[in-house]
Amino acid sequence: MPTVFQVSPYSFIFFTSDRGEPAHIHVKRDRQLAKFWMNPVSLEKNRGFKEHELSQIRL
Repeated sequence: MPTVFQVSPYSFIFFTSDRGEPAHIHVKRDRQLAKFWMNPVSLEKNRGFKEHELSQIRL
């Protein structure tokens, strides 16, 4: 899973096996993982992030 960029403590990554889906990015911190669609930016999936963290990540 290549890291696109790191904004401490968040890693913005993609999975090479994610094919056939709209453009998106995964955000990882420790054991938490979220998936955001890119256009428009919206949360697709969340595993473990609290709402205030998701708000920060979305910025």
